[in-house]
Amino acid sequence: MTNTQTKPRVTVIDYDLGNLHSVIKAFRHAGADVTVTSDPQGLTSADRLVLPGVGAFADGMASLKKHGLDEAIHRHFATERPFLGICLGMQMLLGESEEFGLHAGLGAIPGRVVEIQREPGIKVPQVGWNRITPRPGADFGGSILERVPAGAMVYFVHSFTAVPSREEDRLADTVYGSTRVSAAVRSGAIMGTQFHPEKSGEIGLAIIRRFLEM
Repeated sequence: MTNTQTKPRVTVIDYDLGNLHSVIKAFRHAGADVTVTSDPQGLTSADRLVLPGVGAFADGMASLKKHGLDEAIHRHFATERPFLGICLGMQMLLGESEEFGLHAGLGAIPGRVVEIQREPGIKVPQVGWNRITPRPGADFGGSILERVPAGAMVYFVHSFTAVPSREEDRLADTVYGSTRVSAAVRSGAIMGTQFHPEKSGEIGLAIIRRFLEM
């Protein structure tokens, strides 16, 4: 008997700044058929796109542009197929960043990336586990976090935080010191997590599986 069930397909963007190994491993563990590419043409027919990332905002945007991937990503946005940015990949969804000067981002979500407030007893970058909750007055229903209980712990590594201009684009928050941190954002099919789902255990895998269902 032939098994006609196909794996959900996801394309991971390689632009020289992503933590590819752990992302690929997590998506495959969650049941995905994973393709990795740095070719803009490889993004054209992607069912779902994932943009991981570590490092500085300006370097990330420069690398996307060098490969012609920024325009390909915008074409994907226009198709309304699912897109997930992780860590730096989420920050680059915003309009601009203040990291080492002012730099333009992809502009899919209006807003700015700013440094986490430095204060006594609070180490920047934030490295470690922290709790996420829905933005005030909202819940995780219908999103990649809908199977995540409010207050769940996920893994962060970052010094800057996205500040969306529109409150409705904030999907989840966490608090670090006195800073309200955007833990996840969403605008239609465009989604981002500041935390690393691929390093967040079973909660992270649940988020990845939900993304694969979209």
